[in-house]
Amino acid sequence: MLVLPRRWASRCAAAVALAGAIAVPLFVLVATGQGQSEVTVIERSGELLLRHGTPYLAEPHTVAEYTPYLPGMALFGLPRALLGSDGWPVRMLGDARVWCAAAFFGCLVAAVGPHRTRLRLRLRLRLRREHRRRHRGGPVPASGPAVGPVGPQVGTQVAALIASPPVALPLCVSGVDLPLTGLCCLALALAGRARPLGAGAALALACALKWTAWPAVAVVAALLAATAGRRAAVRATATAVAGTAAIVLPGALRAPGPLVQQVFAFPTGRGGLPTPASSPLPGRILADLGPAGWYTSLTLLLLAGLAVAASLALRPPRDATGAADRLALGLGLAFLLAPAGRFGYLALPALLVLLARLSARDRPGADRARTATAVPAVPAPSVRAPALLAPPPRAGGCVRPAPRRPTTPVPARPRQPARAPARTTATAFPRTEVVTTP
Repeated sequence: MLVLPRRWASRCAAAVALAGAIAVPLFVLVATGQGQSEVTVIERSGELLLRHGTPYLAEPHTVAEYTPYLPGMALFGLPRALLGSDGWPVRMLGDARVWCAAAFFGCLVAAVGPHRTRLRLRLRLRLRREHRRRHRGGPVPASGPAVGPVGPQVGTQVAALIASPPVALPLCVSGVDLPLTGLCCLALALAGRARPLGAGAALALACALKWTAWPAVAVVAALLAATAGRRAAVRATATAVAGTAAIVLPGALRAPGPLVQQVFAFPTGRGGLPTPASSPLPGRILADLGPAGWYTSLTLLLLAGLAVAASLALRPPRDATGAADRLALGLGLAFLLAPAGRFGYLALPALLVLLARLSARDRPGADRARTATAVPAVPAPSVRAPALLAPPPRAGGCVRPAPRRPTTPVPARPRQPARAPARTTATAFPRTEVVTTP
């Protein structure tokens, strides 16, 4: 990378990191048919949805036969059900991990890409206008935000984050939680731009995948109510609820019992079989103590949810970064206090915090703050009187100076005579003499 120009070195390094951490391992794992059990569960649920209209088995006998996801997750298994698995190209196109990764990348591009393009176009047009004004000799406004090149490439930083082990490893072996993360980031970004319908649609897709995305509806509603008004919050909430119901209800009505047992009871440790999510987190440790510990864990979980809801009502977030922090706090507490969980679940709140801060660097305010220090504002030149007010030139070519406007003399105020200082007069007493007679 040392032989490349500086402007291309970071991009090439990010591309090499993505190829080495994601592209090559994912290709090898998909071509050889290796992966975690979540991939098989998603592909089987897609086949069941296509054949029977519900992604759940009526009587699962093993842990691998459980589907702990809402019906929306089965959509990523439909390509396998439609294409089959004959040949490595078909296996590659039908693998659920490929479509989960595509959904994740698409959400990130939709959250950051269009805004960056509009911002760069706006900055380029402003630079052209200022260049034309300087070329024509016109005045350049000194007020307003300074315009300059955009700071570090946010796309390169996002690519480096995706190539990191907390993201690259689950993307290659399972990829289940990545679409949920991308949709939550997209919903927060759209809510920060006061687009309630788009935010509601993204929330609907996320809530139809896993019920852990449901707290995001309250956070987005609080953000929109504080920045765009209550109507925008109501529109986003209604869109999210209606979209989630349209995706979930058809499969839920065909098999309501299996949905409750596999989606809600099994992940919390109340299913027919023990859940494999048994990392030694605080909630799991309490649940292992018995029924009293399980109910204690559930009580602490509800109290944490009420505390986050109270913070949203008392101090709602004002931007997408604050909303991401509040959602990450709620999800982190939920994963820690849940009766069953894994350490890998904590990657979701961490990604929300980091991606929200990286995408926030593309807001106009952030770019103005960066460019104001890099490119100082151009002072406005002195503007002379218009040529129409100047007198016509003489025959010799010399310009006669403009006559001065007569000024009316201001009469001077008469001076007041200075007062003499007050003097104190001493009283003269007659001189007396004492005469003595002999």
